[in-house]
Order: sequence, then C-alpha cells, then structure tokens
Amino acid sequence: MNETELFFYTIQQGIAGNIQAQLERNPELVNVKDARGFTPLIFASYFDKEAIVKVLLQHKAPVDDTDAQGNTALIGVAFKGNIGLATLLMKHGADVNAKNKNGVTPLIFASMYNQVKMIEMLLKHDADVSLKDKDGKTAIDYAEEKGFKSIVEFLN
Repeated sequence: MNETELFFYTIQQGIAGNIQAQLERNPELVNVKDARGFTPLIFASYFDKEAIVKVLLQHKAPVDDTDAQGNTALIGVAFKGNIGLATLLMKHGADVNAKNKNGVTPLIFASMYNQVKMIEMLLKHDADVSLKDKDGKTAIDYAEEKGFKSIVEFLN
C-alpha cells in the first residue's frame, strides 16, 4: 500500500489523529486524489467523517476541488442530507451553486433525494433555484418528477 492509499484507508477508518499525523509528515496529502479521482475532503465527506473533514479543512483542503465527475464535497453531501457537514463546508467557502459535469447542483441533488432540511439550509445560503442541469431540469423539475409535493411547494 502506497502513502496515498494508506491515507485514504485511514480516512475511511475514521482515525482523525492519524490523519493529522500523516498531514504533519506530508502536507501535500491534502491535495492528492485516489484512483477514482476523489480528493481526501470529498472522500471524508462521503463517509460522514466530520472530525476528519475538520482536520482536512484546517490543513487547507481545497473546499471546491472536484472528483472525476465534477462533484465537490458539498454536492456529495447534499443528497445524503448531512446538514452538519454541509454547514461546515459552507463556512469554509464551499460554492452553494457549484455544478458537476452533468450540471447538477447541491440543491438539485437535495431535491432528487427528498432532503427537505438540506434544501432549506441551501436556500438560506443563496442556492439558486433557477439553475438547470445539462438536461435543462431544475430542482423543482426533479421534485415534481419524483412526486415530492412538499419540496415543489417550498421551492415555488
């Protein structure tokens, strides 16, 4: 296992102290990508490792770096509804209107997965309801397709 693989394994295991030590030995680890194109911040966010996300942000992890599909950490947590991580990422400057390669924004993902509290929080941080993905669909369009009436009403 090389150093990058070990770093991502340690993130997945949730051992924040070891992440801190690895970053002190090699600060550049905060910028590496794994074989799938995940950054440490995206990877830790995906696995809901809030303590590790905090360590990575303290070490200046680029908050809006993207994976191979153009997803940022915030896009990745929006569909899961992790308000704590989303708030932390936005406090560190995450772009609430970032788009992945398909044009999907955090708000669109939150709408697709019926994450009402996430939608409320994103709107409080100026998420743009009018943004469209590459298919020309907005967050409202996806909520309507999926029958999420409360989201449709809230977004209108």
